[in-house]
Amino acid sequence: MKGSLRNTLRLGLIVWVLMRHGMDQLVLRSLPHAGLRLLARVLAIGRTHDAPRGERLRLALERLGPIFVKFGQVLSTRRDLIPHDIADELARLQDRVPPFPSEQSRAMVERSLGRPIEAVFRSFEPDPVASASIAQVHFGVLHDGREVAVKVLRPNVLDIIEADLGLLRKAAAWIERLSPDGRRLRPREVVAEFDKYLHDELDLGREAANAAQLRRNMSGLDLLLIPEMIWDLSSAEVLVMERMRGVPISQIDTLRAAGVDIPKLARDGVTIFFTQVFRDGFFHADMHPGNIMVSIAPATFGRYIALDFGIVGTLDSRDKEYLAQNFLAFFRRDYRRVAELHVESGWVPASTRVDELEGAVRAVCEPHFDRPLKDISLGQVLMRLFQTSRRFNVEIQPQLVLLQKTLLNVEGLGRQLDPELDLWQTAKPFLERWMNEQVGWRALLASIKDEAPRYAKLIPELPRLLHDALRRQAHPDPAHDQLLRALLREQRRTNRLLTIGLGATGGFVSGALFAWWLLPGLWHWLHRLH
Repeated sequence: MKGSLRNTLRLGLIVWVLMRHGMDQLVLRSLPHAGLRLLARVLAIGRTHDAPRGERLRLALERLGPIFVKFGQVLSTRRDLIPHDIADELARLQDRVPPFPSEQSRAMVERSLGRPIEAVFRSFEPDPVASASIAQVHFGVLHDGREVAVKVLRPNVLDIIEADLGLLRKAAAWIERLSPDGRRLRPREVVAEFDKYLHDELDLGREAANAAQLRRNMSGLDLLLIPEMIWDLSSAEVLVMERMRGVPISQIDTLRAAGVDIPKLARDGVTIFFTQVFRDGFFHADMHPGNIMVSIAPATFGRYIALDFGIVGTLDSRDKEYLAQNFLAFFRRDYRRVAELHVESGWVPASTRVDELEGAVRAVCEPHFDRPLKDISLGQVLMRLFQTSRRFNVEIQPQLVLLQKTLLNVEGLGRQLDPELDLWQTAKPFLERWMNEQVGWRALLASIKDEAPRYAKLIPELPRLLHDALRRQAHPDPAHDQLLRALLREQRRTNRLLTIGLGATGGFVSGALFAWWLLPGLWHWLHRLH
């Protein structure tokens, strides 16, 4: 009973805030029912709303609290679904939340550790250094002298989130029933996506695993620092990690005064992102300036420092191939290929006419070539392609939407650091290298390498299996005959693969030896001509 009353009061507050900012007018006037439009005119009596609709929505979400603020942040990434003016305004939402009492934070840490704080920490700062809707962060020092950051979930945050999510689901269902435009925006899908992001962030164990994976992936690049997770002190509610020291990426003047090469920093950021995307298929998907610092310590000077790993994106080989080929076809102005890739991906209905989709893609892409390559926004191009695809009933995959949002963040940050940054020139080597690894002799050798353990086990057994089959030839058995035919087919397939692999390898080695033998003489001959 108490929960129902609380939900009713909360719903009343939500309705009041939305009406105060004129959101009822936007919804009711967009509905096809004459009675609802009349109701909108009646409710508008005595109210004026001069501010743009996006600004009013942003202010309403900020008034409703941190969960709605985070919902607006997620909604701002769905530029394939919502108008640009609303998306731009929602992107300005700042997740600044008053901290919860330090006594509660201390109690949660001690419950997670199963012992008093003093038994683990030499010192623990009671005042948080950062506070957001999901968690807050304290600094501390362990008894062995290591400086750490301690991330603590807000008390009862799951109950609060579940209650507000329930209201959002109901609102999404109403919007879909009442409005054709609402159905097109797929509000229930957006709420479900928001639900997933929130629950991922609520599990600090998952965040620690994400950080460990990124740290391992990026260990050889020497461009990015990721804090080490202290596993024996961490849990789903408390995360203890290495404390990182650096200058926030937004303080460009401070970085420049420290001697950091700002144009190189911009290029390094793009390199980090495309390495994570096209090499690893595992990328930090929350790369806004609040989560990025730059080290000015002598040993790691000029390297990026990444924080907050609650949201990461993953791409499989099919996703990477789709993206790489789309980007390359775009810059070659091969719009037919872009359209074919949409069809080949399986996201366009089989009845789609490729020539119609080609024309739509041309209308999206061609205006970009009136500008220098350095002024072309890859993020905007990808977003427009997604919007065009929606007209052809394409279901855009969540991982690609997350990638588009992150690419916009990276691109905006890179050009904030260096307005002359040519993102295409930085990205092109990754795209071409990835494509080269998917076709040609390198791909063949990689395939043979992957299959080698299977062949190593199968090939020694073939003589014995064939001998047994020949011995049984005098007494035919249908089951044995079927097995023999299957073995012979497998042997022929193995022989073909080995022949191709050995031929490709031999051709490569022979070519290299021939070049090694020929080039000195050719060089000498050319030198004599001069």
